[in-house]
Parts: sequence; C-alpha cells; structure tokens
Amino acid sequence: QVQLVESGGGLVQPGGSLRLSCVAPGFTLDHYAIGWFRQAPGKEREGVSCISYSDTSTYYTDSVKGRFTSSRDNAKNTVYLQMNNLKSEDTAVYYCAANLMRSRCPRDPPLAYEYDYWGQGTQVTVSS
Repeated sequence: QVQLVESGGGLVQPGGSLRLSCVAPGFTLDHYAIGWFRQAPGKEREGVSCISYSDTSTYYTDSVKGRFTSSRDNAKNTVYLQMNNLKSEDTAVYYCAANLMRSRCPRDPPLAYEYDYWGQGTQVTVSS
C-alpha cells in the first residue's frame, strides 16, 4: 500500500498563507490526478481541489476559488497546495490523494471514494 505524506500545515492568523506539500516515497505521482481534501471536526470530508497529471487542468471548490492554488513539480514528485487569505472556516485536516483511474480532473468536486492512495493528513488551524 502506498502512503502519501503531507506537510506544511500549522497555525496561522486569518488572512495568512500556508503551502502544503504532498510527496509519495517510492511511488511516482506524475501519471495521476491528485486531489486535496479537508475534514473539519464533525463534518464530512470535502473535496477542495484537483490537479491533472500535466498541471494543465485544475478544479477548485467554490469556497476556495481565488485563494487556493494547486501545482505540481513532477521532477520532484511533489504536489503543492498554496493557500492564501486563509479564513477560520478553512480550519481542518488536509489530505492529498492519488486517483489511479484518472490523469485529468473532472469539472466536479473530487470525490473521496474515487481516490486510491491517501496521506495521513496535516492540520491547518486558522485563528487569531
């Protein structure tokens, strides 16, 4: 079983920024669409963004459009989620996941059940 690894979470004030990273030791990510999900306490896991294998198509849920940007560096086997202008409602555990059946992203929210390999999550807390 492949384990993705997220990093970059932390505590930040409203309006601040964080950049999350997702790596996959021993597994090549560059053929697959990569999704970012988040789960706040007491809430269901939510699909936040998707980035295609070639970085040519992305999807963002409405609540993060214009603030979050996903990118990837296939040479480094790393996917990023740049989060700007963070709000308290962005507080959650953030996960990255690989979709082995897709290389491109649909124009719909990423669905957790379609993703095969997951990370353990990284906590993002937005608070003053």
